Amino acid sequence: MVSTTSFKTTKSQEIFSAAQELMPGGVSSPVRAFKSVGGEPIVFDQVKGAYIWDVDGNQYIDYVGTWGPAICGHAHPEVIGALHQALDKGTSFGAPSALENVLAQMVIDAVPSIEMVRFVNSGTEACMAVLRLMRAFTGRDKIIKFSGCYHGHADMLLVQAGSGVATLGLPDSPGVPKSATANTLTATYNDLDEVKALFEQYPNEIAGVILEPVVGNSGFITPVPGFLEGLREVTQNHGALLVFDEVMTGFRIAYGGAQEKFGITPDLTTLGKIIGGGLPVGAYGGRKDIMSMVAPAGPMYQAGTLSGNPLAMTAGIKTLELLKKPGTYEQLETITKKLSEGLLQIAKDSGHATTGGYISAMFGMFFTGVPVHNFDDAKTSDLSKFTPFHRGMLERGIYLAPSQFEAGFTSLAHTEEDIDRTLAAAKEVISGIKP
Repeated sequence: MVSTTSFKTTKSQEIFSAAQELMPGGVSSPVRAFKSVGGEPIVFDQVKGAYIWDVDGNQYIDYVGTWGPAICGHAHPEVIGALHQALDKGTSFGAPSALENVLAQMVIDAVPSIEMVRFVNSGTEACMAVLRLMRAFTGRDKIIKFSGCYHGHADMLLVQAGSGVATLGLPDSPGVPKSATANTLTATYNDLDEVKALFEQYPNEIAGVILEPVVGNSGFITPVPGFLEGLREVTQNHGALLVFDEVMTGFRIAYGGAQEKFGITPDLTTLGKIIGGGLPVGAYGGRKDIMSMVAPAGPMYQAGTLSGNPLAMTAGIKTLELLKKPGTYEQLETITKKLSEGLLQIAKDSGHATTGGYISAMFGMFFTGVPVHNFDDAKTSDLSKFTPFHRGMLERGIYLAPSQFEAGFTSLAHTEEDIDRTLAAAKEVISGIKP
């Protein structure tokens, strides 16, 4: 039995209570508030490798990984060492540095679609900029996104956005004017016919299609065979651009991201998370003829004081160096396969209808017997089961994303023993939930 007797959250509760008077909902990002899983969030004190320690001294095996970046494990000694050296040179330049060239070349070498790249400060910022670039390059205003795909909180993209919006039960966000989303068309992920119909309905008006090639913000959802290939064909046929939002999948499901994994090359790509090694970062890149539209090379304006921050560049460079070592992705695949298949088998043995899967260092599980191909399918998941599952795992020292509609992440720091302990906890918890 995995003990829960030492689990106490007194200090976390005190800190979170105070935080609610200081910050909206007591958090700096909505999903952290545990609204969809009940109880109150734990307050972190320290992270290292595959583990978290909260302010009450509880230790957890972490499958959130600061929402994706910690693919090498938290506070990797080589990353921390590189950052110590970089700190001595200063925390911000607001001017060019050689580090930008190094990371840019690494990104260009790794990601098939990227011939030129621009660094920004977050995935949201990258997606905001790439939308402007799509419209500038094509001279068209409309874009297609997919229900349940999240591309940051920019007005034009905050439509049927999944993730935190779904977690909080908000259909869209107040404060987003209709004019901001008037040119945003929404289709169902994995439904190519809907996309084709939109192009027929709006000929010569659609700048492009943006999507998470593997969805992580509705839970973990993979593309059905032919879907990504079909998007590539239909966008080319209509003179529109295809954009892969690989903020989550980039360098995680393969070194070259989903486009390497599936062999589909988009026109533009957004990145974040892993390329900053745990520091705030984002990037967008693609074909040189498109990227040459970006100021100062071209007329499409986009800027940022902290873009190309030397600390973020340093952490990103070291992280990508670690990921390039032989056997890295084979190790991630082995660990994640054992975890994902183990969770599904435990649920099945306990009489629960579940579905899920994994690719490399990314996984997910839904409490539903319906195959999950899109956001509507994901919403059939039984939240009355996910809530006690999440809480039970937390009490046994396993930290999972506090939302059914988020993917899980593994890292190079996770061990076979960590997976065994996780599955032992899951067996206790799931067997106690009524089928």
